[in-house]
Amino acid sequence: MAKTATRGRRKAPARGKSKTRSSGGGLLPWAVIGIAAIGGIVAHDHWKSIQPMLARQSAPIAREAAEPKPLARKDVPPKQVALATPTPKAPPPVNQSQLLPPATIPTPAIQPVKAVPAQTSSAAETGTAAFGYCGQGAHINCVGDGGVFWYKGEKIVIADMASPVVDQARCDGERRVAFAAKSRLLGLLNAGPFTMNAAGKTEPSGAPRVVSRDGRSFGAQLINEGLARKPGAAGGAWCA
Repeated sequence: MAKTATRGRRKAPARGKSKTRSSGGGLLPWAVIGIAAIGGIVAHDHWKSIQPMLARQSAPIAREAAEPKPLARKDVPPKQVALATPTPKAPPPVNQSQLLPPATIPTPAIQPVKAVPAQTSSAAETGTAAFGYCGQGAHINCVGDGGVFWYKGEKIVIADMASPVVDQARCDGERRVAFAAKSRLLGLLNAGPFTMNAAGKTEPSGAPRVVSRDGRSFGAQLINEGLARKPGAAGGAWCA
């Protein structure tokens, strides 16, 4: 019976706690209202200093809201950025003389070359000296045989005659003619000045000359005297 009475008596809820909870929940709105009131008083007292700050913060927001944003169109192609064209380099300076055509470049005038007449060996040469017979020494001015002599060390061959040679004589008669022609030529050369005219190129055998005096050839005189013959003329030997 006691347990049943105990169970029938349940503990009533504590009123103090419920009052505390209800009072705590009821003070929150009043606290918010009080804070708002205090903030309003403070804002009212400092309104002059707060107003410029609010104006600066609200101005960009108002401009962004007022400016309409451009709508992107799908059919408009994207803008192409123009690339900067490179500046062409200035060409190096060109020498003006290289731009002139070859025809305009002044060329020095070619001076005509004066022709100098060549001295021919056919010019007459006058000679005079004391001649003798050639011996074993140097041949300067001497007679070798009836058609050969040396003048100033040069061997001269009389070109317009042919006479026998003493060293090549085949008989006494030819040897006598060779001695006579040699003696006669020595006399003609020592008789006075004479003239020599070239009759061909100088060869190792001697320089061919036509020797004359007063227009008369020494060779022609020896042929007329029977001491020489014309070059290449046919005839019998000097020996009988």
